Amino acid sequence: MVGPGQGCLFVYEGRIESVFTKEGSYELKTDNIPFWTNVKNAMYGMQSVHTVGIYFFRTGHIVNRRWGTPSPITYSDPKFKFPVGLGIFGNFSFSIVDPVEFFRRLVAGVHIYTVREIQKVLVSRITQPMSDFLASAAFGYVDIGSHRNEIAAHCLASSAPIFTGLGLELLDLRIEGTNFDEATQTRIGRIADMSAEAQALKEVGIDYAQHQQLQAMRDLARNEGGGNLGMQMGLGLEMAKQMKPSESDDIMPKLEKLKKMLEMQLITDEEFAAKKQDLLTRL
Repeated sequence: MVGPGQGCLFVYEGRIESVFTKEGSYELKTDNIPFWTNVKNAMYGMQSVHTVGIYFFRTGHIVNRRWGTPSPITYSDPKFKFPVGLGIFGNFSFSIVDPVEFFRRLVAGVHIYTVREIQKVLVSRITQPMSDFLASAAFGYVDIGSHRNEIAAHCLASSAPIFTGLGLELLDLRIEGTNFDEATQTRIGRIADMSAEAQALKEVGIDYAQHQQLQAMRDLARNEGGGNLGMQMGLGLEMAKQMKPSESDDIMPKLEKLKKMLEMQLITDEEFAAKKQDLLTRL
């Protein structure tokens, strides 16, 4: 009996004899005549010569099956030129459209063939086209999230013919999320920190060269202690002079910038106090 949403494949003496895809009861005819069958069985060591296999399969759609790349896909970030290790996971749906081809190419007589085995087939086939697409699409690591649908559509188009050849139809393939490997996350973190620092420097009107000079002063202060305090203060004040706007500007914006420099630890308390006093004397 074949139930709703089921199909049945009938194998007799090593050959696929019938495929039933409509629900209902079916009568199966074989050459099993009791007397002659017993005689034949005795000739083959009491092993039945009329072997029969009945395989049930699902005719409905098999949906929301999980998949994920077994290892990160590696490609080069087009903007920052460093290697990216990307893991991708999601779900897919499929159906059995050619039971005979499915049985011959995948099941091959196995008594139980599960959806998990088909998941393995998908994952093993999808990694290469996905890797090729990411390499040619030139998506930066910041662009991956906004291009999930595009990546999924390409992988669906690339994998669908493979499934067709196995008697299956790949109905959809979706990407639910992505994650970067530890090395990529470390690189991204460094870039984010540098970008944030550059933005903060821009807010107080400091360019990269000036920042390097200030950094050198801070390193000098840490390494040599207070013995060169006068020199450090002199350098700090000189930097503050380089950063100041024209003399016609108001004092308040200068004091605000000076305060931001102190909060960012670009100048010391002594340098801040000295420059502040210098500005206040001009009022």
